[in-house]
Amino acid sequence: MADDALTHIKQTYFAECEEQLAELESGLIAIADGDRDPETINAVFRAVHSIKGGAGAFHFDDLVRFSHVFETALDNLRSGRIEASPALTKVMLRAADTIADLVTATREGGAIEPSSYQSVLDELAALDANGGEAEEADEFADLGFEPIVVSFDDADMDAADGAVTADGRNLFTIVFKPLRSMYRNANEAGLLLRALGQIGDAEIICDDAELPVLQDLDPEESYLRWRIRLTTEDSEDAIRHVFEFVEDDCDLQIWPGHCDEPPAAVDPLAFLTSADDLPAIAQDGALANAEAQDRAVKIAPPIVHAAAPTIRVEIDRVDRLVDLIGELVINQAMLAQRFVELGVERGSPVALSLDEHDRLTRGIQNSVMAIRAQPVKSVFQRMSRVVREVAAMTGKSVRLDMEGENTEVDKTVIEHLTDPLTHMLRNAIDHGIESPEKRLAVGKRAEGSVRLSATHRSGRIIIEIADDGAGIDRGRVREMAVDKGLIAHDALLSDEEIDELIFHPGFSTAKEVSNLSGRGVGMDVVRKSIQALGGRIGIASRPGHGSIFTLSLPLTLAVLDGMIVKVAGETLVLPLASIVETLQPKADSLRGFGVEDKLILARGAVTPLIDVGLRLGYRAVHADPLGCVVILVESERGGRCALLVDAILEQRQIVIKSLEKNYGLIPGIAAATILGDGRVALIVDVDAVIAGHAGPHQSVQRIQPLQVSA
Repeated sequence: MADDALTHIKQTYFAECEEQLAELESGLIAIADGDRDPETINAVFRAVHSIKGGAGAFHFDDLVRFSHVFETALDNLRSGRIEASPALTKVMLRAADTIADLVTATREGGAIEPSSYQSVLDELAALDANGGEAEEADEFADLGFEPIVVSFDDADMDAADGAVTADGRNLFTIVFKPLRSMYRNANEAGLLLRALGQIGDAEIICDDAELPVLQDLDPEESYLRWRIRLTTEDSEDAIRHVFEFVEDDCDLQIWPGHCDEPPAAVDPLAFLTSADDLPAIAQDGALANAEAQDRAVKIAPPIVHAAAPTIRVEIDRVDRLVDLIGELVINQAMLAQRFVELGVERGSPVALSLDEHDRLTRGIQNSVMAIRAQPVKSVFQRMSRVVREVAAMTGKSVRLDMEGENTEVDKTVIEHLTDPLTHMLRNAIDHGIESPEKRLAVGKRAEGSVRLSATHRSGRIIIEIADDGAGIDRGRVREMAVDKGLIAHDALLSDEEIDELIFHPGFSTAKEVSNLSGRGVGMDVVRKSIQALGGRIGIASRPGHGSIFTLSLPLTLAVLDGMIVKVAGETLVLPLASIVETLQPKADSLRGFGVEDKLILARGAVTPLIDVGLRLGYRAVHADPLGCVVILVESERGGRCALLVDAILEQRQIVIKSLEKNYGLIPGIAAATILGDGRVALIVDVDAVIAGHAGPHQSVQRIQPLQVSA
């Protein structure tokens, strides 16, 4: 049981490390971008300090050693002994990457070679304004602590004559008693006492007067108290910093001098030297004049705003809850279907109860989805390291700008974003961004720019990776496609069709194989990963100005609102987020285009009219628009199109079921669902249907080459 408890505590520590590492990275990036807010620097310092504290509790010596040197460099930064500069932040970002690697290696239990981080450790030590940091780190790595355990004796506490030694060093007395909560939070008194020894000469005496006899001892209680006489060059702030993260879990007293008792308490209004200085007090207790109010502000304690309480829940429990919500939604649809079959009137008490049940079901579903929703910040922050590493490997200078990091999406989607984004950023830097020399030659800044952004649009999350590089070399792409036999040498392709060739398995424009590219593995894997999430990927590129890759993904892979329609005898679902309006076509609003295609005049604009049944292969000829219903939809890029369906049945919340896992990829179909009568209905991929409408008699099969996967 004890081993299980320790394992659980370690898991909690590593989970918190992930949060601290994210805080560390975001803070350092802000500092690199010119943020000099002391709170930003303090947040970075606290992140490393927290990682070190937990590592010390578990005796993760390598992690403690590195964290301590890193922490000291950050302390020099926040105290002003060293200044933030591009060179300094570059070293600290490398240190952040290294400490992340150490956390990962420690969590996985792998062996850590000191040589793997020694170079970064040396760079950090060199940042110490006073030098000698590496030696101090080696001393701290020795975590052995042998406390002096003696009975508390007042005779040992002789008072000192003053608070400063003859050579100008400060004298302090510290009385420290841990509470049981300190040990419960995985903190260790020995490490704190060791840290005090690092900032001066400490005489430590342990008071065991409260220690009970063995049979009365509570293993979770704290009985020991320490009195420390410290001689140091530092101030009291340095001492309080040692206890910063346990101040709520211990009894702590600090006073100047090596005396037995603290100096007498000072009246906070003692600076008022005469009766005339006393603030006038009104009967209601309020200060009666501005001067007195100002004095009151100076002595008032700070107001601390408590953070919203949180709990940690295993994701499997939330997933199980999501599955149950899905079943509840299906059950709700089945109940509604049974009531319709029984002829229950809409205004009857039973129907009203069903409506209330539907409202409650939707409320529960929204709440559960909100629990699973997470900001993409956790993934975006990892990309900073990718950009730094690839830029260093290619010898390029690249800046990463991030927007919309707080955009929320289902956790399942987030978990599958890291690899695609990594591939695309590597490609953007390796293939897109030019070398500094080439950029300067064409009038660009030497430093390239990559923008990673996220936003909500039409019920989906849109992620863009944009660079200001050279853009896609379509001539080179076409040449390589011909050489590989992907297209005929005389094929007529639009720019968009040439761009799509880079998603073909094995395709690469790299002239030689490197650690980054040249093997033709990458963009086809990216497309497959995105499609597995029910998403799509698109390209827009301008030679000389850069490229934009757009990922469109569903906000959740569980439930959505849909409109159920009838097409050529089949029941389909259109996502409600894509629908603008529905209308009944009239003869004077229809226009011919080419041999078979039609347009419709809607809201003063001429819009392409797409027969969904024809596009999906359910019928061979166009249906009569006058006997059908038109659904005006909007694509992710803002364009509108009109979809022709036979009839609209109802609007309902549906549970998404993956087709790729259970059957396979179907062009034009995003997923499936179960209807109230138990039948399976396909969910239409609206954007795929629109994108495939490029000419007469074109079916969805024509877009299959653009979706081919490895």
